[in-house]
Amino acid sequence: MRYGFVIDNRVCIGCHACTVACKAEHLVPIGVNRTWVKYIERGEYPNVARNFQVTRCNHCVDAPCVTICPTSALFSREDGIVDFDNRRCIGCKSCTQACPYDALYIDPNTHTAAKCNFCAHRIDQGLNPSCVNICPEQAIHFGDLDDPKSDVANLVSREHVGQRKPEKGTMPSVFYIDGDSAALNPAATQMPESTMWSEQNRGVGHNVGKSGEATDLLGIVRRAQATRAERSDAPEPVLDGLLRDLEKATGASKVRRAYDQPDKGIQWGWEVPAYVVTKALSAGLALVSALAFILPSLGLQSAAFNTGGNLFQVVLPIVSMVFLVITGGLLVKDLDQPLRFVYVLLRPHWTSWLVRGGYIITFTGGLTALWTANGLFFHSPQVFKLLAWPLALLSLACAGYTGFLFGQCKGRDFWQSPALPLHMMNHAPLSGFAVLALIGRDVRWALFAFTLINLAVIAFEIWGKHPNEDSAATAHDMQKGRAGRMFWFGVIGIGGVLPLLLLLVKAPFSAALAVLLGLAITEYLWVIMPQKRPNT
Repeated sequence: MRYGFVIDNRVCIGCHACTVACKAEHLVPIGVNRTWVKYIERGEYPNVARNFQVTRCNHCVDAPCVTICPTSALFSREDGIVDFDNRRCIGCKSCTQACPYDALYIDPNTHTAAKCNFCAHRIDQGLNPSCVNICPEQAIHFGDLDDPKSDVANLVSREHVGQRKPEKGTMPSVFYIDGDSAALNPAATQMPESTMWSEQNRGVGHNVGKSGEATDLLGIVRRAQATRAERSDAPEPVLDGLLRDLEKATGASKVRRAYDQPDKGIQWGWEVPAYVVTKALSAGLALVSALAFILPSLGLQSAAFNTGGNLFQVVLPIVSMVFLVITGGLLVKDLDQPLRFVYVLLRPHWTSWLVRGGYIITFTGGLTALWTANGLFFHSPQVFKLLAWPLALLSLACAGYTGFLFGQCKGRDFWQSPALPLHMMNHAPLSGFAVLALIGRDVRWALFAFTLINLAVIAFEIWGKHPNEDSAATAHDMQKGRAGRMFWFGVIGIGGVLPLLLLLVKAPFSAALAVLLGLAITEYLWVIMPQKRPNT
């Protein structure tokens, strides 16, 4: 059994009755939607056509939001409905990153994730979803897609239907009859600064901004009237010129988005790139401490540094744990339900790399604590040799697991790069040897090598072959678009070329500072920029 929707775009009139019914049924707060109608306009005045698309959760067979959810707050029912339990939600927002359809939001009242749940409480009582009941044109059909006798199965089999992003492999359960390609593909149109009836461009929830000048149709007309009043030769605007005013105000093209749900903005803010950097520092310091015992030939414990023993046995491991605590604090701070952070460990959903990462961090911290205790109290070489390999491997896993976590975010195509785990894992030796260079260790050779690896991986992610247009567009935004200066100056210049030149002229301290600064800039861009691409 697999419940699904078929939306008949041939008869939808864009009345928003489904949106209102959904809000009333579930007490959805103002500013967020479980069901909304997207408006696409084609042509130029006066020959313009408007198409409507009812948009909501796709109740995917292979739902990425369910896979990434660390506490099973999101789950797939046996009837195919993807439902949620907000009592288990920790507000990590990973589901909003994983959904390719922008169907999830953080409820501003409960601070937990929410979305269309197919009116599961009504389905269980043999009732229709509220949007189906309210639609005046019967444009919304629902039923069992696996039942060949059902209405939806017949429509899918005999009509020309489309889906949103079928290439994602999520197997959506929402189909559109005569779906408009410009509406199905979010990259086909841009969200205008001004939309019909609203100021929704300023966003909600995590992206809420201060109210500004009216951007509804009335505001557009008033501004147009004021502009024409300044020109004595301009005629007064009339009603049939309203659409023309809207086009001028929005900079619209022949195919344009006239109305959509508010932009949710950046869901993972500065805390996430900061946690990636602090985690890299923690993992790097633990790694070099272990390497001092695994590979004595590296000379890390040479007599040139008279506190070499304590450095790798006590000092660096303690600093590593400090950065690990900071990492945990940043992760908790980013949660919308921070008091529930222990659910990741106590109510784990093992398919989520957020859970796996939580345990990796915990085990890394525990092993580092044992390492430090041995250095402080027992001074046993055998214990160090016993712990060295596990600590080194866990340190690499601690730095690298974020690449797999980001890979589960199917809503962010740029994060699907196969090089991203290596990108993250390389942070451990890169930051570890950078810290050693800062405290006077001669590790120029290692810092040079891992800086080169870092540059090579970044080059692959930016200029390598991209799986789709969205990933390529993000890479373009990185190097030539809105982040171009920061990318070339911060990532390539400060984080790559400058350290190599400084190491060649034997200035390792300055090179290490440049590496760490470049690392911070890189992770900021890598986390923030992909979130600027639209998913609806």
